[in-house]
Amino acid sequence: MASGLSKEELLRYSRHLLIPGVGVEGQLRLKNASVLMIGTGGLGCPAALYLAAAGVGRLGLIDPDTVDVSNLQRQILHGESWIGKPKLDSAESRLREINPHLQIDRHAVRFTPDNALELAEGYDIILDGCDNFPTRFLSNDTAYFLKKPLIYGAIHRFEGQATVFAPHLGGPCYRCLLPELPPPGSVPSCNEAGVLGVLPGVIGSLQAMEAIKLILGIGNPPLGKLTVYDALNSNFRTISLRRDPGCRLCGDTPEISGVSNPETLAPAYCDIPNDHMETITTAELRTRLAGNFQALLIDVREPDEYAIASIPGAVLIPLGTMQDRLGDLPKDREIIIHCKAGGRSARAVNLLLANGFTNVKNVEGGIDAWLEEE
Repeated sequence: MASGLSKEELLRYSRHLLIPGVGVEGQLRLKNASVLMIGTGGLGCPAALYLAAAGVGRLGLIDPDTVDVSNLQRQILHGESWIGKPKLDSAESRLREINPHLQIDRHAVRFTPDNALELAEGYDIILDGCDNFPTRFLSNDTAYFLKKPLIYGAIHRFEGQATVFAPHLGGPCYRCLLPELPPPGSVPSCNEAGVLGVLPGVIGSLQAMEAIKLILGIGNPPLGKLTVYDALNSNFRTISLRRDPGCRLCGDTPEISGVSNPETLAPAYCDIPNDHMETITTAELRTRLAGNFQALLIDVREPDEYAIASIPGAVLIPLGTMQDRLGDLPKDREIIIHCKAGGRSARAVNLLLANGFTNVKNVEGGIDAWLEEE
């Protein structure tokens, strides 16, 4: 049609066409726009749904993973029938149901320094739905070098954050907020800490809103403003962010010249160094527990986690209290430590080893692996 929108599209987007600042021209902007989604998980699912429904013409989906039952509590693109199948299959099926006019580019790969620039250069906006720091640094650096806006989001238990990083538009970059990679294991992932299932819906929707505003050229993008949502207290607050003149990427004397650097090359899940750490599998632990078990089994999770499920005979000593309890632990007895998935227990093992304990083992996979065998 003369408007550039089909009769079906005019009907589909009729509520958009009524809005001053959108109209037919704005809807065509959306139709001709493209967004690269890094991940189709907790944040990527709601963001992709709303971008597709809004009429964004092309979405690139990066995700090599398969659907797990633990995803379904928050990753609303995926359902029961898709468990064990590629997330891209599930996502594409649902998004096409939402909007058959959508072009979907599938990228069943990890977003890495080797492919980041090539994957992102053909899109207008990058939307980061990842769950680890190295990928956040990588999405930031990629957006910076390609001069594209980065729609940032992060979630943790009951709190979420969202903003737009775009130094080329006058704002700071992610490295101005977080200059360096946190120490390995210092910040638990959602797998370790948990997240309320509704929370990514709130933050992912905010990300979609900012992407749509940028495409339409309406409103004010939150350059230099970090929106923080506290679900428990029903509170939104804004934290001002300033461009850091000393930023190694976007500062006055930048040191970073490419997307391949120590932060982006770090292990995605901040693995704890365990070169000198002895480990034990959950199967081996079961066998030993069924016999004459003489070791001290310690659970370093939090009390609420322990109340949900525990390994019989395990003594609860949360990781945060371990330093104060060192004097209570026997150095002449084998100590076996577990947590949810192996990260916190590895830190506890390293703590004991650094304080003169010599016979300490980490349970591989933690209680997650233990429960999977039941």
